[in-house]
Amino acid sequence: MQYRRLGNTGLIVSALSLGTMQFGQAMGIGRLGQDETTAMVKFAVDHGVNFIDTADVYSRGESETLIGEAIKGMRDELVIATKCRLPMSDNFNRSGAQRVNILRGVESSLKRLQTDYIDLYQIHGWDSNTPLEETLRTLDDLVRQGKVRYIGLSNYTAWQAATALGVQKQLGLEPYVTAQLYYSLVGRDLEHDWFSFSQYTNMGILVWSALAGGFLSGKYDRENPPPKGTRFGDANRFVPFDDDFGYGVIDALKTVAARNNTSPVTVAIAWVVAQRPVSSVIVAGRTNAHLLDNLKAVDLKLSDEDWTLLDEASHPGTPYPKWMVLQLDEAEDPRPKVLNPERYEEGKTWQDLRFRQWFNR
Repeated sequence: MQYRRLGNTGLIVSALSLGTMQFGQAMGIGRLGQDETTAMVKFAVDHGVNFIDTADVYSRGESETLIGEAIKGMRDELVIATKCRLPMSDNFNRSGAQRVNILRGVESSLKRLQTDYIDLYQIHGWDSNTPLEETLRTLDDLVRQGKVRYIGLSNYTAWQAATALGVQKQLGLEPYVTAQLYYSLVGRDLEHDWFSFSQYTNMGILVWSALAGGFLSGKYDRENPPPKGTRFGDANRFVPFDDDFGYGVIDALKTVAARNNTSPVTVAIAWVVAQRPVSSVIVAGRTNAHLLDNLKAVDLKLSDEDWTLLDEASHPGTPYPKWMVLQLDEAEDPRPKVLNPERYEEGKTWQDLRFRQWFNR
């Protein structure tokens, strides 16, 4: 296992963290009960994982309850992260990032997890119906009370995160240290703004769905598309992408996997783990065998040839204004070539891929 700092903190976490949506019945994803949950948590810990990520909304609290039982006797050896903000009932005050719901949520999570503190407490998404200062002051209170050690955000845009950090600095509040965001070979949007923002602020990125909900497992290709009735046979898949583009990425994954005598799953996660702004990649599985395939990613070293193939198959192009920023900063400004020559080593310079779809015809 590899270990990294959790964002701009002194806390050390495993580069792969255990995701927990499969624990409990209500999500309909894994439907794992207590025995299976306890066994999987132990399996992950035995393989070097010290970071477990959950949320109150996962099976409406059941995931947290199962984890609380599973970590008995080793809680202080682990980093436990959970979240609040999404609806926990039809009561409209049991949703959102307002003070009432956050305070209720943290107390409920503490009870279910059978602990007196949460290492990382995350707001599950931006709340446009609650004043931002109310959310941030409440989180600061929780840190000062010792119920929460660090705070993070999830599913914010970069401007929303920048605004939050600015308010926290201005008011002297505890800052967000992590951002939990979607990123995969078929979903590289974070590279447009978030990666630069993360590097500028030292905010650590926690990646969810590095396999794009399972599409990058390699089970599907052009000849074997997802059957109707499955998650990917439905047009309303949770993480959208163009099918033809996705199958091109699958082809590249299979080629790289064959070169390295491993699986597309391991390759897809290894590619995400290696991205510089990433603190940890959240992985999961219905069985320990599935989870092990994920965990092998930290030991896979991709060659330059592998990187080039995966990048060419998955690169989405560079949108405005980022292409203009890079053009001005790297192509037209002579200073970086002298001050940061490593940025101009072979293969590392920025390439304008705005028109790649025409070039590849």
